[in-house]
Amino acid sequence: MARDRFCAQALGRFAGDLLMKAGLDAAPAEATARTLVEGDLMGHDTHGLALLAPYVKELENGRMARSGEPLVLSDRGASLLWDGQRLPGPWLVCSGIDALMPRARQFGSATLVIRRSHHIACLAAYLLRATEAGFMLILASSDAASRSVAPHGGTRAVVTPNPIAAGIPSSTTPFLIDISSSITTNGMCARMQKAGEAFDEEWLLDAQGQPSRDPAVLSTSPPGTILPLGGTASGYKGFGMALMVEALTAGLAGRGRADPAEGWGATVWLTLHDPSAFGGTADFLRQTDWLAQATRTNPPRPGVKSVRMPGDRGLALKAEQLVDGVVLHPTIVPMLEECAARHGLSVPLAIGK
Repeated sequence: MARDRFCAQALGRFAGDLLMKAGLDAAPAEATARTLVEGDLMGHDTHGLALLAPYVKELENGRMARSGEPLVLSDRGASLLWDGQRLPGPWLVCSGIDALMPRARQFGSATLVIRRSHHIACLAAYLLRATEAGFMLILASSDAASRSVAPHGGTRAVVTPNPIAAGIPSSTTPFLIDISSSITTNGMCARMQKAGEAFDEEWLLDAQGQPSRDPAVLSTSPPGTILPLGGTASGYKGFGMALMVEALTAGLAGRGRADPAEGWGATVWLTLHDPSAFGGTADFLRQTDWLAQATRTNPPRPGVKSVRMPGDRGLALKAEQLVDGVVLHPTIVPMLEECAARHGLSVPLAIGK
């Protein structure tokens, strides 16, 4: 059965209006709405508009700041530390990228760490903002208020899925990498548990440390855990990634799991690199173009139609959905309708309705 499609621009206006009705200032509302829609456009439907109703609830309950500016705690030119003061994560990250661009042009590289940000949604949604300006962006996030991933060999959660992303320019389409240090995410586990579904593989551990396909193990007492990337055999690799993200975020921020939790949020690390400051933009693109060509022309193994670069599918899906409309996961529209009704708004009608 064909699923409803929605105009991306209408979804963006609706999301911004709803956030402002909930009390958020116009600029952060627009940045947050744009970022959430971008997540759905690129196929990341657990980290797109699926987050809008939870964000509105955070605003309603005073757990997300409605106005203000990040507080600059340290500024050494190429290195910045902000206190996000619980402001919306998408606005902080977009503002941070903009703040780093002139610094990266001047110094070659520039880094911002943000502590006490609210949740930052889909990391892939920010990458084009940098690559379209010729920068390579590396972005990572952790949430000190949450734990769902155990260390390799352990049975009690210590860290979050701790995602890391990179936007890498090429002469054609950029490489857009967005991965977690765990096999799956909290958002996907919550969605599948609510639907009564199980994963195809044993991506979790129950509280006794036995492999499981059932996301409900995360809700037992004591709770189970999500396996690090690499699973039971090679999870030390994923846990190593998680530790690096912890060091880059909470470590450099000077605030994290060793401190009292403030609620759902993020500690963020982002670095911009200007290729012209190193081997030169032309040679940077010569290298990335070679990798793209070698990958996309690679003979596929049986069952694989073609070999793609990271980001190829997301960019193709975005181009298609900008023309034909955005397909939302069936769980999203009912959440938006309930949330919109509280604020006197209506969800945009599906195209053709």
